[in-house]
Amino acid sequence: MPPLNLLPALEALLFSSDQPVTLALLSESLDAAPDIVQAALLELGEAYVARDAGVELREIAGGWMLVTTPAQAEWVGRMLRGKRKMRLSRPALETMAIVAYKQPVTKTEIESIRGVDSAAVLTTLLERNLVTIRGRSKVVGRPLLYGTTPEFLDYFGLKDLSELPRPEELRALIAAREPEQLDMMEVEVVSQVATDLALAEAATHDGPATHDEPAVATDEPAHAGGPETGVS
Repeated sequence: MPPLNLLPALEALLFSSDQPVTLALLSESLDAAPDIVQAALLELGEAYVARDAGVELREIAGGWMLVTTPAQAEWVGRMLRGKRKMRLSRPALETMAIVAYKQPVTKTEIESIRGVDSAAVLTTLLERNLVTIRGRSKVVGRPLLYGTTPEFLDYFGLKDLSELPRPEELRALIAAREPEQLDMMEVEVVSQVATDLALAEAATHDGPATHDEPAVATDEPAHAGGPETGVS
């Protein structure tokens, strides 16, 4: 039997989770039909907007989550400065960006853009479940193909991959941010990745990297594991 007051119960479930909660799980937990829960989600989100709340309801990585509004990001950032659950190193940021934009992509393609061996950082990203193995290319040697995971979307606060800015937009996005909001290492890395990706696109004559042959299922299972601190 669903709760008498659906909105407060729904809000409590969302508030108690530090990960996006799927509509199916919310529906099951509240013993309410998915369409009723969907309507309640929209009503709850509109209520936050109407009262100019410090949090908002967002659809992220296939689920729903309460997040801080952009207007309050500065204050939350001050409180949490130095306490992030995970920080990506420069090599990890570079590799993560390349995988996100070029997926499915092989290790060789990643290294051709970065210019350095990427085996260790790929292993780290696989262990943190930000990257997964999508299969194998049918080119000579059948190299593994890498792609992003739902945890990647969650980490960067994206609903889906369509929300990724185009490589040429990255510099403009960085330039629009206030100086006090910038992490200088991240600015440098994003700018470099934007340049590298643009060069890679020019070399391949428009569009993201493609593979002449379709990927096939791999016999090797994708690595799994939750985010941890100190990603290197």
